[in-house]
Amino acid sequence: MNFLVKRFVLFCLLAISFPLLAQDIVRLATTTSTYSSGLLDYLLPHFEKKHGTQVQVLSVGTGQALRLGQDGDVDLVLTHAPNAESAFVEAGHGIKPKSLMYNDFVLLGPLQDPLNLYEARGVLDAFDQIRASNQAFISRGDDSGTHKKEMELWNRSGGLPEFSRYQAVGQGMGRTLIMTSELQGYTLADRGTWLAMQDKLELEIVYEGGIDLANPYQVILVNPERHPDINHTGAQNLQDWLVSPKAQQLIDSFTVNGEQLFYSDAQ
Repeated sequence: MNFLVKRFVLFCLLAISFPLLAQDIVRLATTTSTYSSGLLDYLLPHFEKKHGTQVQVLSVGTGQALRLGQDGDVDLVLTHAPNAESAFVEAGHGIKPKSLMYNDFVLLGPLQDPLNLYEARGVLDAFDQIRASNQAFISRGDDSGTHKKEMELWNRSGGLPEFSRYQAVGQGMGRTLIMTSELQGYTLADRGTWLAMQDKLELEIVYEGGIDLANPYQVILVNPERHPDINHTGAQNLQDWLVSPKAQQLIDSFTVNGEQLFYSDAQ
């Protein structure tokens, strides 16, 4: 076999193998809370072993995750911002949204909270007290699901957080918690990341509970009609597995320091 023929055969083999290799990779854009808590490192090896598929995780804020889906840069998204997710699906960027799990948000503050926010009439009252007393508040400021929830609570409690000790830092949940602890301020966090990091922080939960702090997660497929080159089959397999009884049981069994972080919610 001469050199040119060998080159041609090699080219053909590569052309065949690259699409096959691509089919063995599923690209998942998800929130920092599912990644930083350790949940995905716990869940995904079970799926990868069963399906012989590698899951590439892009851990970003919800807003960025949905933009990656909109641009066809990932195959599915796992996020926690219901209004943004509804807009994503209604615009035709995503299909087949499915409830996956839930936990809740918690308001964190300094040890021995100077405002005694556990006595607040509700989380909106707690936010209003932080603003009125000009306490340090560290916001993720990154268009994540947590940031979207925080801004919703500020708006409902009386308007934008225009007070001097409010800081939007443009960071993920873990870094925001560390900065809040260092500055002895307040912040809103998902309970999963808080439980995973609480031993490293000088913070405590100052307000929790109620429908206003509910935190549901959905898994949504990117629309293959918009992006024919995505791995839709692999994404469908991963979504089906995540909402299966096996994965839902694994979600419920995932704990940190004996605390359950997420609760299964597949319909």
